[in-house]
Amino acid sequence: MNRQAQSAVLFLLGASLLHAATTDLYLRYVKQGLRPLVLVAGAVLIAAAVATVWYERKRARRQKQHTADHAAGHESHESHQAHGSQAHDGHEAHDGHKAHDGHDSHEGHEAHDGHKAHDGHDSHEGHEAHDGHDSHEGQEARDSHEVHDGHEARDSHEAHEDHSHREPRISWLLVLPLLALILVAPPALGSYSATRTGTALQEPLAYPALPAADPLSLSLVDYAGRAVYDHGRTLRHRQVQLTGFLALDRDGTPYLVRMALNCCAADAQPVKVALTGQVPPVLQPDTWLRVTGTYVPRRAEDPVNGGPIPFIQVTAAKPVAAPTDPYDESWNS
Repeated sequence: MNRQAQSAVLFLLGASLLHAATTDLYLRYVKQGLRPLVLVAGAVLIAAAVATVWYERKRARRQKQHTADHAAGHESHESHQAHGSQAHDGHEAHDGHKAHDGHDSHEGHEAHDGHKAHDGHDSHEGHEAHDGHDSHEGQEARDSHEVHDGHEARDSHEAHEDHSHREPRISWLLVLPLLALILVAPPALGSYSATRTGTALQEPLAYPALPAADPLSLSLVDYAGRAVYDHGRTLRHRQVQLTGFLALDRDGTPYLVRMALNCCAADAQPVKVALTGQVPPVLQPDTWLRVTGTYVPRRAEDPVNGGPIPFIQVTAAKPVAAPTDPYDESWNS
């Protein structure tokens, strides 16, 4: 997976988060109060994807310019070597012509002994010229070798960088959760989780006064807390309405349940209210019901963790559509 593919995955993930946050889909994962954070996370991921694309394009342009400069420098070096070789050949020819003219003039005016001395002098100069020529050729060879080594080192380093930035193909598996997020909307936790998890009822910090409505609409968590820990003092002689999904215990006891959460669906826990009285004869788990009834001072122990489960005396019950937010967040308020 190269950088372009990574940026595409980031963009799709950010777009999925924005889509979930602008609809009710995010409520399947987190509580309602986290919606702004989901929006920010989606925007940050999209910005990261755009920044990655921009950086990669800039890097490609810089690498292309570096390759062009490298090729131009290599051609300039070869041209310089060819020019130096021609200049060296011309210099040797000029030195040979001057030596020949000087030798003829010297033979016409000097004696035989002077001729020998001159021959010795010419031999010495020829030796020095030969040494200088060898030294020049050696220096050129060393310079050419060093430049060649430098080019090879840079090419090897660039090839190593390109090879080191290749990611393993297994990284494409990261796309699977993204596809699941886009294509599959998970259902809210229901009766399966509720019957395998103990009740998470907590004692309320206070019991605010209830309105005089009849029937009184209460959250299931509020009713259970008042029924257990306040012993139903604020619920007596009142018709109350509760909404939740249906779950059946192993012995067939029907529960009206809401999943309460603190942060996200991963920490959701059930709060249960047992049904008695005019319970519907056909009970289908995960069916959402609106139950009207009265408080009864009766409790049961949760078979999973032994927690308290209050009862409600049902006088009427009817199926209703699942709410937009299937989780109870009253603990957070």
